[in-house]
Amino acid sequence: MVALGRALLARPLADYYLLVSSTALLLVIGLMMVYSATSVTQFGESGNALISVERQAISAAVGVLAFLVCQRLPVHTWRALARPGLLLAFVLVGALDVLALLADADVLANPTFGPLRADELWLYLGPLQVQPGELAKLALAVWAADVLVRRIWGPAGGLEPRGAAFRDLARPLFPVAGLLFLLVGYNDLGTMACLFVLFVGLLWAAGVRLRIFVGMLAVGLLGVAALVYLPGAEYRLARFRAFLEPELHQQGDAYQVQQGLAGIANGGWFGVGLGEGRLKWGWLPNGHNDFIFAVIAEELGVVGCLAVLTLFGLLAYTGLRIARRCTNPFRRLVAAGVTALIAGQATINIAGVVGLMPVTGLPLPLISDGGSALVVTLAMLGMLAAFARAEPAAARALHARPPGRVGRLLWAPLPPLPVPATLAERDRKHDPATPAERDRSRGGARREHDQGG
Repeated sequence: MVALGRALLARPLADYYLLVSSTALLLVIGLMMVYSATSVTQFGESGNALISVERQAISAAVGVLAFLVCQRLPVHTWRALARPGLLLAFVLVGALDVLALLADADVLANPTFGPLRADELWLYLGPLQVQPGELAKLALAVWAADVLVRRIWGPAGGLEPRGAAFRDLARPLFPVAGLLFLLVGYNDLGTMACLFVLFVGLLWAAGVRLRIFVGMLAVGLLGVAALVYLPGAEYRLARFRAFLEPELHQQGDAYQVQQGLAGIANGGWFGVGLGEGRLKWGWLPNGHNDFIFAVIAEELGVVGCLAVLTLFGLLAYTGLRIARRCTNPFRRLVAAGVTALIAGQATINIAGVVGLMPVTGLPLPLISDGGSALVVTLAMLGMLAAFARAEPAAARALHARPPGRVGRLLWAPLPPLPVPATLAERDRKHDPATPAERDRSRGGARREHDQGG
């Protein structure tokens, strides 16, 4: 079995198929569990048990379309969209914060200004409903990777990094990312934690020194403490106290966690059966969203939980394999950051359900009910799929047996062939006689590499 597994993983497109299959299975489990968690309540309220799952299925369809579109976009398109995407994220997050702040200060009777309306984490632009914090995840991943490539690998995105010093990150990376963390964290501390995990994943893949991570952690803890004690955010402090002393808050802020643990205990090894759970009938708050893992545990038991954890583990393993195998530095950084984000968000969500962390209100990726989160997650996984197809072995295999026109139209264009040798190998082989000739050779290889992305 071990030999068979290694042989399958050695195939050129193994990462692509692992990514797509694990994503599809998690998406199917999510639709199934959203229906199970909401059908009884929806039928009692409106007489239609399919309202929530139909809405989730529409979001899934839009997300699959975003997956296919993002799978087709080349690297230079993503890098061109980096700054406009980050600016749009700042505008939407800032608008949400300003409306909430004016409403809290009684300047506005409700968080509405013209066609703009804020509702907790949602921003309504007329009939359009978006969650700015979710869009900020994708925007930060692309923009930060672009800045790191320019600072560490050079403007042309060469093949050899020159090392990441603090001066490379001090401007504009840290100030801009820090401001985005604060703006998102004002309304949504959980999403800010996810952005921080994404940022750490990007810096880790870029080879940033350990002392920079230590400094970031210290600043991050101070920022979280400030947001917890922020006037008007007493609920965050209450959640933290409920986490430290759950026995004193069983009917208050610890009630949701206690009910989630009761659901996990009721499930046992094999669960009470799909759709047979009882706590979701008004006893478990947000059972369809951030506490859907408790519904899975009650109805599918330990076996179902292990299946979900295995799929998330497989998704994380595949993302890291893609990051390690990518030769293009931008692809490598984005793959590492997106993988850290999805794995980190799943870990934070599940840890909150089982009582290992304070509840943050984060959804479980690909499974919890929620439109914007699902669409953005599938879009990021579409980027990973494109990067998996651009791995050197995968690209050569696809060019050796290219699909027909219909296949290229429905699937994705052929990825660029990998650069045949690194810059150092070219210098060793050709050894230009003068430093000027060596510089010209290096510049040509960089241009070829950048165009191939």
